[in-house]
Amino acid sequence: MNTKTKAPSKTAITVAARIAGEDIAKGDYITILSEIIEVPSFLWDCASVSLPIDEPVRTRYLPRAAGKPHKVVAVCLPFVYAKRPKGKLIAFDTRQQQLVRLDRRNGRSLWKQMRKAKKKHDR
Repeated sequence: MNTKTKAPSKTAITVAARIAGEDIAKGDYITILSEIIEVPSFLWDCASVSLPIDEPVRTRYLPRAAGKPHKVVAVCLPFVYAKRPKGKLIAFDTRQQQLVRLDRRNGRSLWKQMRKAKKKHDR
């Protein structure tokens, strides 16, 4: 029986780092980790205890856009303005959206691949 072992891949695994709004800079590659939504307590029917009417209920969820890279073009806290690979601008509100910074090399690589995919799609 001939057993060959494969050399470990040279691809390094990176981790997206949570980032505070004040640490985000132009040129960073970011994505949404999670979002917080607020609903009036009178619409919240998931508690057996009555909540004050003027107190909003906050809940965290994972949006569909989680993981999609964006390139920061400007920061004016609490807002972060970023460009999507397709060219459109989007504004993030750091009070409601938890952002993470992507590893620079991976962010740039993803960005280029998504732009190429867009160009192929546009043809």
